[in-house]
This record gives sequence, C-alpha cells and structure tokens, in this order.
Amino acid sequence: MLQLILLSLGLSCVTGIFSLIASKAHAASKVIACVGGMGSAALGFAGGASALFSPATYASWAGPMPFTNFTLLLNPLAGLIIAVIAALAFVAWLYGLSYFDEYYDKGIGVIGFFMNLFIASMYLVVLSDNAFWFLVFFELMSLTSYVLVIIDRTEKSLRGGFLYLIMAHIGFLMIALSFFAMASATGSLEFDAYRSSPFPSGIATVAFVLAFLGFGAKAGMVPFHSWLPQAHPAAPSNVSALMSGGMIKIGIFGICKVCFDLLGVGGPEVSWGILVIVIGAISSVLGVAYALGEHDLKSLLAYHSVENIGIILLGVGVGIYGVAADLPWLAGIGLMAGLYHLVNHAMFKGLLFLGAGSVLHATGTRNMEVLGGLARLMPWTAVCFLIGSLAISAIPPLNGFVSEWFTYQGLIGGAMDGDILMRIVFAFAVICLAITGALAVTCFVKAFGVTFLAKPRSAAAEGAKEVSAPMIIAMVVLTVFCVLLGLGAAWFAPLMSSVASAMLASPEVLVAEGATLVSADTLSIVSPLILAALMAIIIAACALVRNAANRKAGVKDDTQPWACGYEPDLTMETLASTVGANVRNFMSPLYAIRRGVNRAGQWVAYCIGKVLCGGKEQPLAAEAIDAHPVSRYDADRTVGIVPAQKKAPALSYSVLDVVRSVGTWFAKMESGDFRTYIVYIVGALVFFMALIILVR
Repeated sequence: MLQLILLSLGLSCVTGIFSLIASKAHAASKVIACVGGMGSAALGFAGGASALFSPATYASWAGPMPFTNFTLLLNPLAGLIIAVIAALAFVAWLYGLSYFDEYYDKGIGVIGFFMNLFIASMYLVVLSDNAFWFLVFFELMSLTSYVLVIIDRTEKSLRGGFLYLIMAHIGFLMIALSFFAMASATGSLEFDAYRSSPFPSGIATVAFVLAFLGFGAKAGMVPFHSWLPQAHPAAPSNVSALMSGGMIKIGIFGICKVCFDLLGVGGPEVSWGILVIVIGAISSVLGVAYALGEHDLKSLLAYHSVENIGIILLGVGVGIYGVAADLPWLAGIGLMAGLYHLVNHAMFKGLLFLGAGSVLHATGTRNMEVLGGLARLMPWTAVCFLIGSLAISAIPPLNGFVSEWFTYQGLIGGAMDGDILMRIVFAFAVICLAITGALAVTCFVKAFGVTFLAKPRSAAAEGAKEVSAPMIIAMVVLTVFCVLLGLGAAWFAPLMSSVASAMLASPEVLVAEGATLVSADTLSIVSPLILAALMAIIIAACALVRNAANRKAGVKDDTQPWACGYEPDLTMETLASTVGANVRNFMSPLYAIRRGVNRAGQWVAYCIGKVLCGGKEQPLAAEAIDAHPVSRYDADRTVGIVPAQKKAPALSYSVLDVVRSVGTWFAKMESGDFRTYIVYIVGALVFFMALIILVR
C-alpha cells in the first residue's frame, strides 16, 4: 500500500524533471508528462484503494533535527483522499494528451513539471504525520498550484492567482497556529503526540477553530471563497478539475483529521458541530445563489464548488455533533454522508470542468451568452455534461442524489434526537439544503440549456467541432463513475461507512441491505436501482404514447421549436442572463454580501501587495476596489433598475387610502408570473418542513 504510493511519488518527480528537460520538444515533453503522470496516478490509486481495506500503516525516518522526523501515516481516510486525487489525476493527464496542445507557447515542460509536483505534494500532505512536514508540503501544494493558475500570464489570471496565494497563506497561518497551540501543550510536532494527549477544553477549542478556518480557506467555504471563482477559471481546465475535485478536499481532510484524530482523546464539543453545520448551510446556499448570476461557464462551476463544500460540511458537522452528543448512529451516518459527497463531488465536478474545457477548446470562449447549439456539434461532450449536470443537481439515480439523501437523513435524525436549540439548527440546515437543491437544478438548466441547446448564437459556436478521443475518453470515464456511484450505492455506501467507523473507532452503521439504502433512525429506505427502472419505464411509456398519437394524427416531427404560432428566431432564445432572473432579484441581498466579501478579499490583497511593493506599485486587484458603473445602463444591468424616488407619505391616511395601499400590495403579490407562484410554493414547503421538524 504505502510502497505503491511512494513509488508513485518517485515516478511523479522523475516524470516532472524529464518533462522539464525536454521542454523545447513540445510534443515529447507533453507525452512524457502525461504518460508518466498517468502511470503515477495508477500506482497512487492502487495504493490508496488498498488502504481502504487494510489497517493503518505507519513509517518514520529520523530527520536532521528532533522536530523534523519524516513520519507518514496511511489509514483508510488518507487512502480514500489519495484514491480520489489519483483518479482525477489520471483523467486529467489523459485529457491533457490533446488539451495541452494549445499550451505549447506557455511552456508545456513547465506545466508538466509543476503539475506532477502539485499532485505529489497533495499525496504528501495527506500522508504526513508530523506538523513540520505537513506545513512544508501544504506550502508546496499552494505554490505549485499557484504557478498552474497563472500559466496564461494574463492580467485576469495574475489577479486571480495573487488573490489565491494570499488566501492560501492566510489559511496556512491559521493551520500553523492550530498546530503550535497543540505543540505548546505536548512539546512535540509529532501528530502521534497530539492524538494521545487529552488537551484542556480551551486549547482544544482554539486549535479546532483555527484549523477549521485555515482548512476552510483552502476548501473555499464562505467567507473565504472569493479566490475560487477567480483562480479556477484561470487555470487550464484539467488543472481546474484537479483543483476543484481534489485539492479543496484537502481542506475537508484537514478538518476531519484535526477533529476526529488529533483531538480525538478529549473528543469534539457540541459547539464545534454547530459551527460547522451553520457555515456549511450558509456556504451551500450562497455558493449556488452566486452561481446563478454567472455567465462564465467555469466561474459558474467554481461557485458550485463552494456550494458542494457546504454540503460536505453539513455531513461532517452532523458527525461532529453526533460524537459530542454520544449518538453513534448520527455520528456514523453524518460522517459517511460527508465522505460520500466528497467522492461524488470529485467525480461530477471533475467531469463538468472537463466538459467546460472541451467547450472552451472548441469555441474559444466560456461566455454562455454567445454559445448555444453545441449538442448537435459536440454530442459526446453534451451527453457527458448533461449527466454531470444531473448528478450535481442530485437527480436520481445518479451519485449526487445518494449522498444528499444520506445528508438529509443525518440532519433529520439530528433534529429528532436533539433539544430545541439543535432542532432549530438542524431545521435551518435542512431548509438551506432544500433551497440549495432547487437552485442547483435551476442553475444547471441554465448551464446546459443555454450552452448546448437551441441554435448557435455566434460564429464561434457555429463552427465548433467535437474534441479529440483522449478528451472524450477522459469525460466518459468520469461519467461512468457518476453512474456507478449512484446505481451501485448499495455497495459503495458500506465502504464509506467503514472509513467513517475507522475514523470514529466505532462499529459500522447499517446503510444498505441488498440493493436498498436504509436509514435506521429515520426509518427511511430508497433503492437507486428501482428508481432507475421506474424512471426508464415511465420515460419509455411516455415516448411510445407520444409517438403513437403522432402517427395516428399524421403529425411529423418538427425540428423547429414551438413559438406560439410565430416564426422562431434568435431573439426568442433563453439566455444566461434571463434564466433565474426572478431568483436573482429575490435574493439580491445575498449578492450584496458577495460584493462585500469580494471587496474585503481585494482589500486584503491590495494591502499585502502594497507592502510587498513598498508603496511604489499598485497590485492588479486594486483597480476593482472602488469600481463603479460608468453609465445608467451598467447600473441597471448590474444592480437592477432603480425605482423613482417617492416623497415621504403623510402621517395620516384616510380609510380609503389604507385600503388602497393594502390592495396595491396584494396586487404586487398576485403578479400573474408563474415563476413567482413557484417561489411561493417552495416557500410554503420550506415553512411546513421546518414546522414538522421543530414541533415533533
């Protein structure tokens, strides 16, 4: 197990060096990097997957100083994270066999070297069992990924990379302070000393909160998320898949390691679980709400990483609360749900970023407004992106549905077993998860529909062609994973449960019987296989009935869309700016929060850049701090049409004036727009869901 991963690390380093040496021969350098990277990933996946079924492996080598002993620990959690990273690395390298052709002028040898080093550093962060080496490899991971983000050397990539570097080092500082707080109580930087020491409650809480914020910054949770939509779109698309699907999971790994492993003797506290659940709920809603406002396909996907990190944190938070409240079933089901969604998100987000990269490769743009009609021109990409969209939207029977179902079971179970405070917390989390699910469907109807359906809206979209075989195969591999992790959930869920039980040192929770998923505490069952069969039967029956009715009536299929009897044209098409417009208007206060958080992040980058530059130069992000619309049109487009100012009403009204005002208010509610009534229905469902949880 560990030997395979060490062999993988060695192969990554050798491959990176040879790729750099051969950098002048672009094609040779690319092949060396990609083929060697795929071999290294295969070894890493084999080593990580085998660790899921084996006891922990510990190895240590003496260092030049007492605190620098090179200590490695491979346990089931580390094996799971390494297997996920390795799987993504394999498809990223396979994808790069064609995709990297357009990066010859950027220095393909540099990309090959730093990407191999980036993957190796992620492995070493996960394996390190010494605070000194953990921080060294964590810094190496941040620096190598920074180089990959700015590889285009455009103003936008440099600005995004600079903000990412600042946020990464803020997180690094908080993680280091957390480790040093534990070291002050143990006198050692070895993690083994931490996990065997019963820390005082105050030190344990300080260490956990610092670690949670530091690793949360790396994971991209709110309010440390501002770097994601700037850094991920700037990187090459297969690197974006690796960062979003793999690197940010290091943050989740760190939170779990500190809470359940390093602070495991004293155990977590209830307040820790509440903190993680609340931050996870807020991150999930804000991430998907911000994604709705994006027209850049990769920026939209980056914001969805914030959303899914929030969903993972919900599961982890339930697990923390379950341990603190001595509820073994709740701890097991919550942590299992978080780990399952971690794996699922890596698969479908990696797939979606590769799909976005294929669109960019074929059209030269990520702007959804000028795309359209790509489904006919790029059928393989369209089908893979559609399945990824369904998976991330938690549509059964795909993998996203399974992990979110378990997350719901954990949240509802926690509400049933808790006091009034915890019922409120869990009800809030359930409501946020429900809103997140609804908005995610809306967002990916927009992403897929505007990008792939209708007719091309530009010459670039009209001239698009399907990408080459290596890129298609990479997307198909991740598509198969999304399907298998959903349909085969009854076999994969117990594996996730075993990893969770190993972390908690408790018996496994029953999560499946035969082909059925079960939740014993909430008395719920579901079978993805049966759901898939029922959906296939219903869809086939509807298609047969429709075709039979059309044949009987002599109606032939019309390739033109129905436009209420009018001649369809491009002005009737749904654009990225119109989908979800009512939702964006309804949630305008959340966009105000985003502007505030982004300005805060830019201000931090500005201040640090000013210090580094000695006050002589302004950093790239400084221009955006006081940016404001230059015209009324821009203000209307970005902020919304500002209503005319009204004079302050008089203090006294007649009865008729009051009745007229009330009638006007109700008339606004009865707008006649069906989308408004959908919002009312969702609001009513959320209200009654919260009521059921609170009063039970």
